[in-house]
Amino acid sequence: MKVLKLSAQGLPQSWISLEQAVTHYAAEEVRWELGREVAVFHGGHNAITGRQSVITVSSIIGTKGVPNINPFDLRPGLTNGKLFARDRNLCAYCGGLFDEVDLTREHIIPFAQHGIDTWMNVVTACKPCNHRKSHRTPEQAHMPLIYTPYVPSLWEDFILRNRRILVDQMAFLMAHVPKSSRLTT
Repeated sequence: MKVLKLSAQGLPQSWISLEQAVTHYAAEEVRWELGREVAVFHGGHNAITGRQSVITVSSIIGTKGVPNINPFDLRPGLTNGKLFARDRNLCAYCGGLFDEVDLTREHIIPFAQHGIDTWMNVVTACKPCNHRKSHRTPEQAHMPLIYTPYVPSLWEDFILRNRRILVDQMAFLMAHVPKSSRLTT
């Protein structure tokens, strides 16, 4: 289970472990919380009062401080898992729905024609379509794309990079996803 760590302004920073979240709570760096309680940690007993320390972790935490990086300037890392999730495991050429093991990262403009490995030049393709298209462009292969590639937003990237998102975390992230996103359909 991961906790969604946000900046004090509410921008996603990272997915962190429960242990990392407890460290933020113990250091009094948590400015605010959202979502449901996901864990309770019990510490030692105070020698004077006899009270045991308790830290309750929420699924979404906003931490103090201002990030030194503007998250909107970041480009999401391109991985097959995130690409397949962006494209909903749908082949861009035949329109078939496939399991990840039957999919490939397909370069619209192939490396052989000086194509590059970026979000805007890749789509999900089944292995037979990828093989059939080969080192040609979709036009050269007479295989038109049934959808166009796009660069995921910051919010989409946080959804794409975590497979086990809690309902309240997903609701928070989806509230910020562009309406044109494939993740909203």
